[in-house]
Amino acid sequence: MSETLNRYQAVIEKVFFDHYEEGLAEFEFEREELEDAVAALGVARVKNLGDIPYSFRYRNPLPDSILETEPEGREWIIEGAGIGRYRFKLVTASRVVPREDLVVIDIPDATPELIRAYQLDDEQALLAMVRYNRLIDTFLGLTAYSLQNHLRTMVKDLGQIEIDELYIGIDKLGCHYVIPVQAKGEKDQIGIVQTTQDIRFAEQRFPGMRCRAIAAQFLDNDVVALFELTLRDGEIKVVEERHYRLVPADKLDAEAIRSYRL
Repeated sequence: MSETLNRYQAVIEKVFFDHYEEGLAEFEFEREELEDAVAALGVARVKNLGDIPYSFRYRNPLPDSILETEPEGREWIIEGAGIGRYRFKLVTASRVVPREDLVVIDIPDATPELIRAYQLDDEQALLAMVRYNRLIDTFLGLTAYSLQNHLRTMVKDLGQIEIDELYIGIDKLGCHYVIPVQAKGEKDQIGIVQTTQDIRFAEQRFPGMRCRAIAAQFLDNDVVALFELTLRDGEIKVVEERHYRLVPADKLDAEAIRSYRL
C-alpha cells in the first residue's frame, strides 16, 4: 500500500470518527477538518486536501475501521455538500458490475493509430475510443457530439464536480439530450456518487433536456461495456447494457453481422 494512501486513510478515518455515533445515517464535515486531522496526526502535509475525499469517492475503498460500521446491505459514500463541504452518507449498497453472459458486438475500429500510440491512462484511452468510434451514437440510437471533456463545474448542494465527458445528442424527431459520460478502468467500479452528480448537473444546467447518463468501462480483450443508468429511490438502476469489441474491419465476422439483425 502506498505511503500516500496510508496517509489519506489515517486522515479520513480521524475525520469520520470525530463525528460518527452509532445510529447516524449521515453527517457533514468541512475541508478545514482534513487539515486539522493532518496536523493532529503529525503526517506529511497534503498539498491538495480535496484529493483525500476524492480518492475515496472514486478510486479507493474506505479504511476497514469505517467499513466495519456499515449496517448489512448499506455502505458509506462521500458526496459533496457545498463549497468546501462533504457528507458521509449511508446508502443502499449499489455497484454496477458488467454481466458476464452478455453477447459482445463487434464494431470496426475507427480509433486513429496515432492516438493509440500515444494514449495515456485507461480513462483517457477509453474516452478517446468511445469518441472516435461514435459508440454513444450506436448505443443510444442518437446523433451525439462531444461538448467538453473533464468538465469541472459547480452543482448546487453538491459543490464542485468533474464530468469525464459531456455529449449533446439529437434524435430523428429533433429532440435534444444531455449525455454525461463517466469512464472506468477495468478494475474500477461504477458507483452511485458520480452517477448522482452527473444527473444533478444535467437537471440544473439543462432543465429542458432529457438526461441519459452513461458509464463506459474497459473489460478484457479490448471490450468496452456501455451502461445507461438512472436513479430510483437513491439507487442506481441499469436501463440498458451493451458490450462492444473494436476490431479491424477485415476481422469482422460476416455471419455474426447477419445474426445481429435478428
